[in-house]
This record gives sequence, structure tokens and C-alpha cells, in this order.
Amino acid sequence: MKAALTGFWLSLIFACVVSCAGCHSGSPAQAGAQSAGSPSGQVETQGDAQYLAPSSKGIRTEIVRTSPIPEYLDLPAHIDADPTRVVHVFAPAGGRINEMKIRPWDRVAKGQVLATIESSELARAVADYHKAIADDQVKQKALARSGDLLAHNAVSEREYQQAQGDAQQSKAEVEAAAEQVRVLGADPDHATDQLSVLAPRSGVILDIGASQGEFSQALSAPAPLCTLADIDTIWAVGDIYERDLSAAKSGQTAQVSLNAFPGRSWQGRVSVVSGAVDPATHTLQVRIVLPNAGNLIKPGMFGSIQVLRSSAQGILVPSAAVVREGNDSYVFASVGNGRFQRRTVRIGRSVDGTIEILSGVQAGDTIVTEGVLLLRSDTGD
Repeated sequence: MKAALTGFWLSLIFACVVSCAGCHSGSPAQAGAQSAGSPSGQVETQGDAQYLAPSSKGIRTEIVRTSPIPEYLDLPAHIDADPTRVVHVFAPAGGRINEMKIRPWDRVAKGQVLATIESSELARAVADYHKAIADDQVKQKALARSGDLLAHNAVSEREYQQAQGDAQQSKAEVEAAAEQVRVLGADPDHATDQLSVLAPRSGVILDIGASQGEFSQALSAPAPLCTLADIDTIWAVGDIYERDLSAAKSGQTAQVSLNAFPGRSWQGRVSVVSGAVDPATHTLQVRIVLPNAGNLIKPGMFGSIQVLRSSAQGILVPSAAVVREGNDSYVFASVGNGRFQRRTVRIGRSVDGTIEILSGVQAGDTIVTEGVLLLRSDTGD
């Protein structure tokens, strides 16, 4: 009996020792696996969350906060030159064009010669001027002679007054003839039949409507010799529907983007909104006046005008924080102790490098904003 009890206790002690040994043999292996994983900076999956080793690089987090989210109205737009700075240049007199000295998009200064014309009209005006001078000389001599005769009572007072009137009229005709030559752009005392068309202001040549050898009909011509514009200041003109009219008010800040310059924009203000609706398109026009240093912006370009419609509170996160797979979008949110959980989110608008989050996260959550792909690549998703 005593021997049987002794054997029972020995068997029980042996079983406990074996069981304890098995328990201790598992712990070192697990510890070794964790220590081996830590230096490599890998993400380990535990249930629904991912474990980030303390030495991992390239992962940044950010606390989600609410902020104002602007809603913009985009208007199709085109570029126009300021009409008050556009000049359609016509030849002041008809004639054959000897030379066009300009080309489209040439920059010209005020007074620069644009074209030369062999003009019969100018020749007639010069001839009339010289004829008036000759007639005036005759009338002035007649007046002097009449004065001498009046002094010797050889003519009547009435005849002397007539000579005075003729002399005054001839002098006025000289001035009128000289002014006519000056209007045609020539010096009355040194004019020929060669007419020079001068630039009325500094600017850029937008268009040319004539060429060498053509006959110009002066002011009755169907098209100007050229169109000249000062584009140091330019207009961006957009079309806005009646229902959106409250979003565009004079003085409001606006941003202009052009198809010719992707990624670049110009800041301006709404100068004026047209006072009548276009019956064909049911739109009004919005004008933005922009400085155009270096004349980079050209009339006729297309783009868009962006004006602020409204602003509301919401959640914006960096675009890099959102991972998209097909129709799904998700972010990684911290659940504490270096663990991150993938959360499906519903996204809204994109605003200046950020994305609006409609649901899935809330203010106060901490999400990964950089290195999201490191987490994603180790989740096995």
C-alpha cells in the first residue's frame, strides 16, 4: 500500500515537470521571432490591426481635424484684349501700299511706321496747299497795294475792305490746306506722295488686313491695315448661369487658369458682371482684369475662372493618406500601441492636395498620412 502511494506521487511530479518544460520551451522561440522582426521595420498583422515595429521608417501619422471646405464654381472663360486699348488702324488716305513694315505679334512703339503708301490723295492735298500759298501771296500783295492807293485816295474805302477780306480768306485757306496735309500724316512743307502710316499707340500687332501691292481705300476700306492692342492688362471673360449669379460679385476674389499653362493660375478680382442675359445661352458675362507682365497671356486663349461659391466645415486629409482599390477607398487609423486598422471611407471632393472624407473617420482619429503603402503591402490585401 505504501509502495503504491509513493509511485503515484512520483508519477504526478514527473508529469508536472514535463508540462512546465514544454511551456518554457515555447517562450524563447516567440521572443526570438519578435526580436528578429523588430530591426527590419516590418508590419505584422494581428487580427484586424497591423503592428508597426518601433524602428520602422517612412511612416507618419496625423490627427484628423475639421476645417472649412471651400466649394468653388468653375466658369468656362476666354481671354480678350481690353477694347479701350485696341486700335484698328486705317490708312488716312487711299493709295497703293508700297510696304507693310510689321508682322502679326510684332511689338511696336507709338509713332513707329507701320506701312508706306503711294497716295494720290496726299499728292492732291499737297498741291492744294501750295496752290493756297500762291493765292495767299497774290492776295497779300493786293492788300498792300490797295493800302497805298487808299492813302493817296486812289481807291475807295470799300475796295480796300474787299482786299482785306480776300487776304484774310486766302490766309485761312492756307491754314486749312496745311492742316489737311498734317491730318494725312505728312509735313506740309516737306510732303510728297509717299504716305507713312504711324502707330497711334504702343502695343502688339494682333492682326494684319493688307499686304504689299494692294490698293487701300482709306477710311472706307472693308478691313483695317492692322489691329493694334496694348495687352499689358488683359481681360478674362467667363460665362455664368443665372442660378449661379450670387456666387460672382464685383470685387470678389477669383482665380484664372488657362489651358495653355497647366498647373498655373492667376489671381484677380471680379471687375464687373454684365447687366443683361444672353438670350441664346441664358448666361451673363463675368470679367476679371489681370496684369499681363511680359505679355504671356494672349487674346483668344481658353481656360476657366474659379470663384468661391460657399464654405462649410468638414474633414480634409492629405491625398497620400487615402488608398484606392477599384471602387473602394480606405485609410489606416491608429488603434494604439503601434497598431493600425484599415478603415473603409467615403470620399468627396479634392481640394488643393487634400481629399474630403464624408464617412469612415472622425475628428480626433489618428491616421497614417505617409507610408501607407508600407502598411498595405504587409497586410496581404
